[in-house]
Amino acid sequence: MRRILLALSIGILWFGSPSCLSRCIGGAHDFKEGSKYSSLSPRAQELIRLAFSDLDAKKLMDYHLHIVSTGTTCKECFINPNFYSSLHPIKRMRFKVYVSAAGVTDLTRTDEQYVERLLALIDNMEEHGRFLILAFDKHYTEQGEVDSESTDFYVSNDYSMQVASRSRFLVPAVSVHPARKDALVELERVAKKGARVVKWLPNAMGIHPDDPSYKPFYAMMKKYDMILLSHAGEERAVDAQEYQELGNPLYLRAPLDAGVKVIVAHCASLGQAQDLDAPGHPLVSNFDLFVRLFSEKKYTGRLFADISAMTQFNRLGSHPEPEPLKYILAHPEMHDRLVNGSDYPLPAINIVIRTKALMQNGFISTEERESLNEIYKFNPLLFDFVVKRTLHHPEHADWKLSPGIFLEKKELRPFQ
Repeated sequence: MRRILLALSIGILWFGSPSCLSRCIGGAHDFKEGSKYSSLSPRAQELIRLAFSDLDAKKLMDYHLHIVSTGTTCKECFINPNFYSSLHPIKRMRFKVYVSAAGVTDLTRTDEQYVERLLALIDNMEEHGRFLILAFDKHYTEQGEVDSESTDFYVSNDYSMQVASRSRFLVPAVSVHPARKDALVELERVAKKGARVVKWLPNAMGIHPDDPSYKPFYAMMKKYDMILLSHAGEERAVDAQEYQELGNPLYLRAPLDAGVKVIVAHCASLGQAQDLDAPGHPLVSNFDLFVRLFSEKKYTGRLFADISAMTQFNRLGSHPEPEPLKYILAHPEMHDRLVNGSDYPLPAINIVIRTKALMQNGFISTEERESLNEIYKFNPLLFDFVVKRTLHHPEHADWKLSPGIFLEKKELRPFQ
């Protein structure tokens, strides 16, 4: 994706306005607030009906949904100024794509429009459960100082809770960097307010999960029965090139060994990292490291993973490299420890949603692709759910994602 955005950014600087390109890449522009399923074709309506047919919609849970703030409502929140600068064309283009995907048309009302679009997408779904919205802490140095240059965006814990208060279908997750000088104070504060899920993106935040100095942090998480939702694998949505090694899933043994429940985002389905268990620490697939970690019996009951973003074309893989989605479909014994996540707003970004790739790889049929494309234009959040409920293993049509993946797990209750 970074290469594509670079080429587009150069083209924009050469030829002119980025507005058309950002809208095309951003996507979801056919969404109309208040639209009904009856406006869809009968085949698309049937695909939606089948997606919900064996589930209690009230128990559905999306464990991975982003909120973003530029500070128009949340005064302490911000995005890195480089996202506005013509001196940083890739970041500038990425920002335009994200706000376009999220339905933002007025940058003086970014925060408000982002939430309004999200609530409209949810309201547009005739059946749905709850959605965990994620705060996002700053990048900190080992000394506990904010690294502003390395911080792409910041969404405060209070803002996550404030947004969640607007709908009974939203649940707040917090984000506390363990190197913060006030880390334990802030963690206890939000825990006492009822928060149970702590969101990390180590590659972007500069968090080394197995740092021994984090032991008191993990002890407090265990005390309040909090859950760590941590990205693992390579990170491409935000800048993290200097810190990609922090996405090694094996580093998450530290919180697990401290007794903390951990949800590994995306099943670590992208990139490579050092195999810390092998002599010489050779580079291997992050997904292979994740599967090894997941198979360690001592972590049963504590280690979980979400399937967010795994249907995106850049995570499908190809033989002889790991094929994460295909592997998950072929191993139903993993499913009772998997949860769903949309990773919104990514499902509304055309450039990473390629139903043609899913079809060519045998996960969906030509007819299903046509209906899914229609649903995508109608509501990208609904699309993300329906495509996961529709796809199947390329060689075995009856190997699908288990219904339980999409339900809230009692072990992972996201809020007190």
